[in-house]
Amino acid sequence: MAFRVNHNIRAINANRNLQFNQADLSKSLERLSSGLRINRASDGPAAFAISEHLRSQIAGVHQAIDNSQTAVSLLQTTEANMGEITSLLTGVRQLIIHALNDGANSDATLAADQMEIRNALETIQQIALNAQFGEKKLLDGSNGVTGATSGGDLDFISATTATKDSRENGFEVRISQAAEKSRIKGTTALTREMVDAGEQFVVIEDGKMASYTTTSNDTVETAVQNLRSEIDRNRLNVDVSVDDAGYIEVKHSEYGSNSMFQVSSTTAGVLSTEAGEITSVSNGLDVKGTINGESAIGVGQELTGIKGAKCIEGLKIKYYADGKELLMAPECVVYDMESENGGLVKERREIPEEGVSVGRVYVSQNSMKFQIGGNLTNTVGFSLSNMKPSSLGTNVINKSGIRSLADISVLEHQHAQDSLRIVDEAIMQISAERGRLGAIQKHSLESNLSNLKVANENLISSESVIRDTDMAKEMATYTSNQIKTQSAAAMLAQSNQDSDKVLRLLNA
Repeated sequence: MAFRVNHNIRAINANRNLQFNQADLSKSLERLSSGLRINRASDGPAAFAISEHLRSQIAGVHQAIDNSQTAVSLLQTTEANMGEITSLLTGVRQLIIHALNDGANSDATLAADQMEIRNALETIQQIALNAQFGEKKLLDGSNGVTGATSGGDLDFISATTATKDSRENGFEVRISQAAEKSRIKGTTALTREMVDAGEQFVVIEDGKMASYTTTSNDTVETAVQNLRSEIDRNRLNVDVSVDDAGYIEVKHSEYGSNSMFQVSSTTAGVLSTEAGEITSVSNGLDVKGTINGESAIGVGQELTGIKGAKCIEGLKIKYYADGKELLMAPECVVYDMESENGGLVKERREIPEEGVSVGRVYVSQNSMKFQIGGNLTNTVGFSLSNMKPSSLGTNVINKSGIRSLADISVLEHQHAQDSLRIVDEAIMQISAERGRLGAIQKHSLESNLSNLKVANENLISSESVIRDTDMAKEMATYTSNQIKTQSAAAMLAQSNQDSDKVLRLLNA
């Protein structure tokens, strides 16, 4: 057995193991006290990177849950205000029905009804202006999509959150076909003899039928007037007229290819093609055109940007002019038609293939957006419509020229009738808006909220598996490291006794 004094290899070895054991013991103490298996990147670089990403996801999901709950609260506040507006409109409708009871009403009664209606409209205006969530206005149109048009025959209807902002330059509207109503005009004039013989007219529209048979007491004009009365009584959506020569024309009240009806007359050509046979009329046309050079779908007079369009998705506008007015546009191609012997017969106009520019639509996109997920694309946007009376019940065709809910009146019978249509449209408009917001709340927010809570649990569980300490296992490790540390310390003390042996040899 060799004894050396320069180096105590056994002590060095024992000291090295003691240091390792003390380091392991220190790590065990840190894991037990922090509850984390990974406290720094050196504890497990790959696991540390994954767990840090999971932590950022968890934090994002926590905030997204709060965001979704805030959005739900905002929608609930909005709907509560809209519900109050609906209640007021229901009261207004009741007043209009009362005003239509001409037999029992005096001028003073109508004036009182009008005053009450005006007060209700002022209350609706105040609700629209003052409804807010925190400092955010809800129903004044400032958090929706608004629009304006240039061009006398264009009108902005609506837009969605997918529609792009164009408030500076606007989107050019080009029309290649104007909307038309379905119509039929008799080829045979109605005569006094036909009226005396008992000419029967039948008009059918949307499952409703109006029928009138003339009598010897009728004239051509009164016969048509009596047919018109039957049409109004049965609420058919068609108009009937007669010219000075006795030719009867029936046309649908609405534009588009879906505006269809059927007619019949005892005499061939007065209305129907064949005597006593039903003739179907479906020659209405839908508007055709483009917005900002992108495809749009026409229904009646309304043109709507297609889904997936770059800028105009969901944008809806209305073009009022008919085909004759469109043909007079300067962009139309003019052909001079000549007879066989020469000389101008008439001019023929054609709309160019790319359509005629009829104006521009300017969209201001102020829709509300909410971050409802932990990633960049997890967003939902929705717009809140303008609920001021001047923005409700618009685009309703009526004889009184009432443009919106703000203009309704019951002082005259015709005005009261048209006001009822306006109020009904306003109620339907608000109901549709509430339904849309309810669908967003239920499907986009509340369903997403439930999913976020499940995702949050799963993310926390995943992060815990990677990063948290298994306390039972770590306690066992700690005990083992403690024993090894104590053992290494004892062996270090034992190895240091070798120097005593050397001293005894030197003293001998």
